[in-house]
Order: sequence, then C-alpha cells, then structure tokens
Amino acid sequence: MPSPNPNKRLAALLANTNLWRASEHHLAAPQQVNSHYPGAPTGFAALDASLPWRGWPANALTEIITPLWGAGELQLVLPLLRDISQQGHSALWVSPPCIPYAPALASAGVDIARMIIVTPQSHQTLWGIERALQSSACAVVLAWPGKLSGKHIRRLQLACVTGQTLGFLFHHRYIRHSNAVLRLRAEADDSALTLTVLKARGSHRHDRVRLPLEPL
Repeated sequence: MPSPNPNKRLAALLANTNLWRASEHHLAAPQQVNSHYPGAPTGFAALDASLPWRGWPANALTEIITPLWGAGELQLVLPLLRDISQQGHSALWVSPPCIPYAPALASAGVDIARMIIVTPQSHQTLWGIERALQSSACAVVLAWPGKLSGKHIRRLQLACVTGQTLGFLFHHRYIRHSNAVLRLRAEADDSALTLTVLKARGSHRHDRVRLPLEPL
C-alpha cells in the first residue's frame, strides 16, 4: 500500500485552525490579531489598553502568576464574573485555595448563583480543568491546578479553543514553554496590584500596569 503523499499531509496539517503560526501573530496587523482573539473587557481601562485584544483574549488561556494567594489576583476577574453572570452565564471554580466569600462577590455585582465550585482529588484536577474548558456549559473557568508543565498548558489552551471558553490559571511558578495566550505576573503592595505583562500573543510589549484595588 503506498504511503500518504507528504504534500497532502502537510496541507492537511496547515489547514488545522488550532495550529499556531508565529508569522501570523508576530507580523500580522493588530486588527488581524484582534479579530482572531476578540477581547472581553477586563473592567480596568489601563489593563485593556496594554493588551492587543483590548481585554481578555476570548477562547484562550490566561495565566496569572502570583507569589501568594489573596494578593488581589481575584480582583482582576471580578468585573468579568459580574458581566457574564448578569448575562445568565456561569463560571466554574476548580480547586480554589480558599472558599470564595459570597457576600463580597455579591457586593461586586456577581450573581453567586452562577458561581460553581468543584474540588476534585489532586490526581483528577488537570483532567477536570481540561473537560470543563472543552465544555460550553460555563463561559469562564478559574483554576488553581498546582504543578503543571508546558505540555499540560498546551492541552488546556487547545481545550479553550474547543469549548470557546475563557480559561484562567492561577499559580506561583513561572512555567517554561507555556502556550498560554496571555501571561501576567501580579504583585501586591499596601495600596495596589502591579501587573507585568510577561506574554501577550501578537504583541512584543511588556507593560507594567498598576491597579488600585480593595481587599476582597
């Protein structure tokens, strides 16, 4: 039996819309990048202005790296949670380190009836995050996965595309070879949260944004 034509195999691979092409994202005009990853407003004008999508990249994975929990990192997603919950959509929280404080969420305008919390056993956490991202049941998935590798993050990024879901990973470590579309480092002081854009696909900017935040 003859082997498949390598040119046809290459053409089939290049036709895959999930394939990332460096030339498209680093050389394309901003409007082309934005049309591929339309932004969901973050609720913070300074942060929106620093991102090529003018908001969170839709159908994509965002990493938020912070040295400790409770440093204000949840404040970043509160406006998004408020917006999607008021539109009748749900958000899934996977293995949060602390139970979210419902009165604070409600006071921020979040419909807490639309917030779903799951705490799978540690060996099932990655599987649970991936399946949640692949599903269209929730518009947003917030996850605290523990240890991950670049290979794991590639799987989760593809799951976001499959499920048309916004995914957020919160962790402490800088993971090499991450395929996340957006990576932020969040560092808090007494009065504000400082964000450093470590990676934003389609942009070479590495802005630092300072956001005054109140404790949640």
